[in-house]
Amino acid sequence: MPSRQGRPGKLRRPSVKLKRPFKRAKPAEERVTEALSNVPRITSDTVEEHREEVLSTARKYIYPLQHSKRHVVRNSILILLAVLIAFFVYCGLALYKFQSTSGFIYGVTRVVPFPVAKAGHNWISYESYLFELRRDMHYYQTQQRADFSSRDGKAQLKRLKQQAMNDVVQDAYVKQLATENHVSVSQQSVNNEVSLLRSQNRLGNNDHVFKEVLNEFWGWSESDFERELRLQLLQRAVVAKLDTSTNQRAQTALQRLEAGADFGKLAKQVSDDAATKAGGGQYPKAITVNDRSLSPVLSAELFRLKPGQTSDIINTGYTLEIVKVLDSNGSSLHAAHIQFTYQPITTYTKPLQAKEPVHEYIKL
Repeated sequence: MPSRQGRPGKLRRPSVKLKRPFKRAKPAEERVTEALSNVPRITSDTVEEHREEVLSTARKYIYPLQHSKRHVVRNSILILLAVLIAFFVYCGLALYKFQSTSGFIYGVTRVVPFPVAKAGHNWISYESYLFELRRDMHYYQTQQRADFSSRDGKAQLKRLKQQAMNDVVQDAYVKQLATENHVSVSQQSVNNEVSLLRSQNRLGNNDHVFKEVLNEFWGWSESDFERELRLQLLQRAVVAKLDTSTNQRAQTALQRLEAGADFGKLAKQVSDDAATKAGGGQYPKAITVNDRSLSPVLSAELFRLKPGQTSDIINTGYTLEIVKVLDSNGSSLHAAHIQFTYQPITTYTKPLQAKEPVHEYIKL
């Protein structure tokens, strides 16, 4: 037997490399069609899905920004409130505790209507009180060289504060009386009064000098002066409306003069001017155009009359006057007058104040 080693082994098949079958290339139209078939269709549903996907991705960035924005707004409001509270606390202490009269505090009161008192049902603004007080302080500091930090100066300042308070309280009651009695002052009346003062050179004969005088003496602007003048004119108009007895006395005297009564004799009988009454109402000296001893309206009326002429009733604000020119040389004249003195404004404000008391919010 032949040995195992001698046996012939199994025949192995030769290794043949098989080729892949030939794959036909697709036409261009087919490839385009196949590519387009894989593109998702755009519909309202797919657009909404895509939009929601984008928004969901962005929300993680948007929400922190919104949260931060709310914080900024909230913090800004809190800071603003804190500043406003601090501002009002500061102003309240400056006005009601320390009673500051500084320019800054006065400017604040011109914007914010802090009250200084209440007269009846009417509030009195702190601004009106400081308006009166600062005028007097300016005059005494610049013209009298007052030192309000000294002992005497502090006592003087206290008196000025009380006077300013009295003035604004009285003005409040005057305004109430004016409203009740339908009394008012027009801008034309104010303009006429200013023109009269300037024509007699009582406040300077031109705009520049006029403004300088106002600022130097009272620290006022032209509008400040007109404001004060309007208050005075309103007070006079209220008295003229309410003091009917004085008006009647003046009318009776004028009627007697028109009927032929002697001016001098009538003056001795009815005039309220004790200084000139005994002399038939004659002024003791010659009168010039710019005579400061007479009211502007009375002086202006005298220089419109001719010697021997008698005026109608003239309202000076505090008196009713009938004047007569005795002689004139053009620049000066001699004259006589019959005077009827109005009741003081307190005759009408005090009963109102007793009925509706004032409540002050600062201790002077």
